[in-house]
Amino acid sequence: MRVAHGRHVAPTARQVPRKDAQSRPNFLAIGTGICALIGMILMSYSNAAAWLSQYNQSQVISGYGEQLVQTQPDPQVQLVAARRYNSALTAGALLEANTNVPTGDGLSLDPMLDYSKLLSVRNGPLMARIRIPTIDVDLPVYHGTSDDTLLAGIGHLRGTSLPVGGTSTRSVLTGHRGLASAEMFTNLDRVKEGDTFSIDVFGETLTYRVYDTKVVEPDQTEAIRAEEGRDLVTLVTCTPLGVNSHRILVTGERVFPTPQKELARAAEAPELPRFPWWMVWTATGTVLIGIYIWRAGFPDRNATAHEVPSRQAS
Repeated sequence: MRVAHGRHVAPTARQVPRKDAQSRPNFLAIGTGICALIGMILMSYSNAAAWLSQYNQSQVISGYGEQLVQTQPDPQVQLVAARRYNSALTAGALLEANTNVPTGDGLSLDPMLDYSKLLSVRNGPLMARIRIPTIDVDLPVYHGTSDDTLLAGIGHLRGTSLPVGGTSTRSVLTGHRGLASAEMFTNLDRVKEGDTFSIDVFGETLTYRVYDTKVVEPDQTEAIRAEEGRDLVTLVTCTPLGVNSHRILVTGERVFPTPQKELARAAEAPELPRFPWWMVWTATGTVLIGIYIWRAGFPDRNATAHEVPSRQAS
């Protein structure tokens, strides 16, 4: 500040241009934001795919009861035929490779025992519904264990008892684990002894209490054989994730009578999938990352100059 003719003179401002580098885009910030955005999209993909898969499966289950009404032969007739099929298996009949009909010494080839025609909803592959409350599983069960079948839901292992209950039977249901596009049996390893699961099949509900969980090698077929006098269902999936060298077996024994709450749930539409909170978090994260990219990567172009004091001569 100068003194002119005895008076104080306030400094005035003069404009000094900012350096060009200060007004250029911050490519580091932009790159960081874009990488974060890509990471969020990739993380949300599996959630979105699993949610859509469960939605489609729930739609199939919701129409199961309506389709049963239109199914021929009548559901009760099909249940009787399924139990005859199971009796043939437990009587020593064999399900040979590439065949659908159990055969054995002294057993006639009854066309009603054709596997593909038993428990068939409107002549399709849909067989039943399985519910495992402890791990939020509510899925359709189909005939066979082909790749296409296991991508659509849970498969019944051909050559084991059909899932209609009965003494000296063991039905084996198998599902994928670790799929990016669906959960299926991903959390089967979390099922513990004492947990229950239910199978809704042609108007009947069968509940099983888990009494055994184990990990075995694929060739240990004795682990899934029927046991005299017991009504069993074994759930099977692969482990470890990504390696699939062994099998997780979760076996339950029939509960009598079927709990009333399970009978009630059989008539209800699936509660899954639940509200997609992942969509909310993804949308929120996308907005925040977008704001970060804009604020940090693109400086305010209007603020291209700043003021510094200059001295005014008298």
